[in-house]
Amino acid sequence: MRLTLVFVALLAVSYLMRSVEVDNVTSALVAALVLGLVNTLVRPILVLLTLPVTVLTLGLFILVINGLMFWAVANLVRGFHVAGFWSAVGGALLYSIISWALSALLLKLKNNRQY
Repeated sequence: MRLTLVFVALLAVSYLMRSVEVDNVTSALVAALVLGLVNTLVRPILVLLTLPVTVLTLGLFILVINGLMFWAVANLVRGFHVAGFWSAVGGALLYSIISWALSALLLKLKNNRQY
């Protein structure tokens, strides 16, 4: 279920931003899988290592970390392209917002079905 949300959010970002491109559905699925793995395995280590900078910037450095993860996945996955670092930061921010909104919507739908 989570992979589906990441997949849909990634497709939405590529539709909304010209600087983020996905060549085909397969590339989007692979990018979603790699993005999920990177966010699960690498991101927590980077957040921990950069904790002093994150505290000094009142948490804004997390945006840089998310952008770096997004950019790294674009460099790893063929068919997923990001124009540059600031495009990656913007794409990661938009991706996070869309992913959060979809998760909240699905949670609300799930809770309404239980009653």
